Amino acid sequence: MKTQSSTSAKAKKIKTPKLDAQFSLGEVAYRAIQKHFKKSTKYEDGVLADQDPEHLHQMRVGMRRLRTAIDVFAPTVDLPVAAQRSHITKIAKQLGKVRDLDVLQLWFQHYLTLDNASGEESEQIQQVLVRLHKRRQKKFAQLPKLFKSKHYRQFICAYEGWLNQPQYHAISVMPAVDVVPDLLLPLLSQLFLHPGWLVATETIEGRIYPIVGVTVETLDQIFATEGPALHDLRKQMKCVRYQTEFFIPFFGKSYQTQTQGFRSLQELLGLFQDEAILNDFLAAELGLAWPQKLPALAKLLQEERFRNWQKWQTLQRKYLDPKFRRTLSRRVMSPAIELNPA
Repeated sequence: MKTQSSTSAKAKKIKTPKLDAQFSLGEVAYRAIQKHFKKSTKYEDGVLADQDPEHLHQMRVGMRRLRTAIDVFAPTVDLPVAAQRSHITKIAKQLGKVRDLDVLQLWFQHYLTLDNASGEESEQIQQVLVRLHKRRQKKFAQLPKLFKSKHYRQFICAYEGWLNQPQYHAISVMPAVDVVPDLLLPLLSQLFLHPGWLVATETIEGRIYPIVGVTVETLDQIFATEGPALHDLRKQMKCVRYQTEFFIPFFGKSYQTQTQGFRSLQELLGLFQDEAILNDFLAAELGLAWPQKLPALAKLLQEERFRNWQKWQTLQRKYLDPKFRRTLSRRVMSPAIELNPA
């Protein structure tokens, strides 16, 4: 097996030309897989050093993007078994268990700097942080074992081997610019038809609109029943964002602006999910009555969720607009890449 350092050295020698309209789908697939495999592995030393949580975060993101790349280009590339989606998912899940605890630790540490809590409340949060730290240490201890495992070594060898001698399916020879719409349109259709858009909506004269006048109390009820739908929409949006970003060079600025819009919406929905994770964690640590034990924190979370809900409804209205949907669909049907000068 090649070492990570030798892989990085080899990657530096590979000079990838600027993307142009002459690239085949196979060439675009190779560049995407190469880029995200490199990102998925280059943070390994930083993760093990455990000095900066950003290394773990970036490695996890790299794994997610690599997984998305092989989803997008599945009709194009012929990957070995150890490079398949299930192998990446297994690694990403172990990284995610530690990353989720990092996020909780960072959130509580930040909250304590806000000086919102009483002395008694701050003391309880400090105790929660101590338990959280111990739990994180236990989960982190599994990462060195992961990187030494047969499963992880097979994953590295599979991608290094494929990048040295890539194997493709017949469709790979087609010009990428001709098939990009065929890859993206089904993705948009799945997004537009997601039931998460219909959360807390009403039909007026045949058109669907977000319900106005939602209160803090009714918002609690909405999330109790419809929270999973919004969480699933976030995952779908993240998938759309990652996949559409692969093809930014094939389109103009309006398309790039739209991919940034996907990111903003994903992050907004992510705030709802973060709040749900935090609530579940506190319920497990302090009981279902934790809001009575940490009233300042409970009030802060409630206020933030209400503000984010108002932002969400603005975007929800936009994505429910059939004109916006048709415009976005037409946009991905018209790649506008310019040939590079000779």
